[in-house]
Amino acid sequence: MFTDRVTIHIVAGKGGNGVVAWRREKFIPKGGPSGGNGGKGGSITLKADSQVYSLEWYRNRRHLKAGNGMPGGDSERQGRSGEDLILKVPCGTLVKDVTTGEILHDLTVHGQKVVLCAGGIGGKGNVCFKTPTNRAPNICTPGREGEVADVELELKLIADIGLVGFPNAGKSTLISALADVRVKIAPYPFTTLTPNLGFIQKEDYTRVFIADIPGIIEGAHRNRGLGFEFLRHIERTKLLLFVLDASGIDGRTPAEDYRVLRAELKAYNEELLERPYLVILNKIDSDDAPVFLDDFSTECTVDADKLYKISAKNGDGIPALLRA
Repeated sequence: MFTDRVTIHIVAGKGGNGVVAWRREKFIPKGGPSGGNGGKGGSITLKADSQVYSLEWYRNRRHLKAGNGMPGGDSERQGRSGEDLILKVPCGTLVKDVTTGEILHDLTVHGQKVVLCAGGIGGKGNVCFKTPTNRAPNICTPGREGEVADVELELKLIADIGLVGFPNAGKSTLISALADVRVKIAPYPFTTLTPNLGFIQKEDYTRVFIADIPGIIEGAHRNRGLGFEFLRHIERTKLLLFVLDASGIDGRTPAEDYRVLRAELKAYNEELLERPYLVILNKIDSDDAPVFLDDFSTECTVDADKLYKISAKNGDGIPALLRA
């Protein structure tokens, strides 16, 4: 299951207590204070990892805690620090305050780290309280509690290419043809209920990541259908592929779909229309495709180098699209 939003309760470790201890050695029966300080509590750190693709790990792990620091010891020994908890998340993860919705952090780069909750500092042992006027202090302090927070993790996929289209436009079939991804494909709307992420491996072994966003419908920017729950995933893509159904099977024309899709993106975030894009006319093998293709050429102005006519189902036009 693809999980792209989750709320977690995190608790950093408590600092270890300082202790009261006395120096007891041969020939020094009444030595001075030797109680050590407590160890620091473990902190909770978020780390962006390019090998993590969803927030699924957190779905059943909503309460997370770092290790507590250990008490100090005699002979001025400091307690062991609590174990830090490093939480890996996908690149593109936002950290939000649960109460206000404020974005606290945005992790976009592999290896990027941010401390969400700092561990409590350790308490002081009695050796810290020795003074010229109090050479045998019988006091120590407890360790401090670690920081506590409730945060929402929200994933905005970072992909090179984002597929945008109406339900049943053939996006899932296209991503299967372009990338090594198995997706659920069926002749009814909203087959893709979650984003699919795959990659195309080029000849130089570099990878181009491609995201199949669940189908957009008119009014998506107002949260109709799957709405902006998934529109946000295209905000970080570098190239948009408008996938249009050239068969007219659902009673719409590709020209109409293209106008509506652009209008929805503009209403959601008009900066998306400034992004590089290609227009993919899919299902050209259907009987009615020639009529709809002619209508599209008449009604819509798209540069020839941005327009591709394909059949994702039988592979027509896929090699040319891969070279684009």
